Amino acid sequence: MNNDDIAYVEVRGAAGGDEAKIWAKELLRMYARYATKRGWQADQLDEGTLAITGEGSFGLLKNESGVHRVQRVPETEKRGRVHTSTATVAVLPRIPENEIEINPKDLDIQFFRAQGAGGQNVNKVNTAVRIIHRSTGIAVGAQTERSQAQNRANAMTILRSKLWERQQALRQNQMADYRSAIGGGDRAEKIRTYNFPQNRVTDHRIGKSFHNLEDIIDGDLEKVIEKTRGLL
Repeated sequence: MNNDDIAYVEVRGAAGGDEAKIWAKELLRMYARYATKRGWQADQLDEGTLAITGEGSFGLLKNESGVHRVQRVPETEKRGRVHTSTATVAVLPRIPENEIEINPKDLDIQFFRAQGAGGQNVNKVNTAVRIIHRSTGIAVGAQTERSQAQNRANAMTILRSKLWERQQALRQNQMADYRSAIGGGDRAEKIRTYNFPQNRVTDHRIGKSFHNLEDIIDGDLEKVIEKTRGLL
């Protein structure tokens, strides 16, 4: 398999509390639905991480990295006020083992029971894995496989990708770690805004807006991604 044919998509809630967490889950679902519509395979490795496998998937999705801002009235808002929240998206390539050397002594590996919807333990054994790379502080996890060994392998794959991304960034002297490339999640740091009251999605990098927001959130990303393919 070509390295360009798999993309790891990590989405995390940023500014906005619980609404940001809800928004992050909706974005993750959006990318999973987009993958399905293209005939790709989308596997959820952890609560906020997808492995999307399909021809040219990384090349098409890499420009999705950044801060995604949502403007809407949350379900918990009693006064009907529009709130602004954000989530960060990081799209990482698959990196072969021989390209990134990881010292096993630099890893803190933890095993625990996988959590299902609502937080209940879905396994009776500790199959879920969390790995912390001590020297960088990067933490990754995987829990959707039934095998502890497979979850560990998935987590190590994501860790290699994050370490590679960090190395590239440091070489360019653009950030202190890989997350700086996608911003800290502040509301002002954004690549795209999803405005529900106006039924509009705006990509600020190309200065273009798209309507039919609900369809886009449901995975109809083709026209948006096509317009941003020329970005670095």
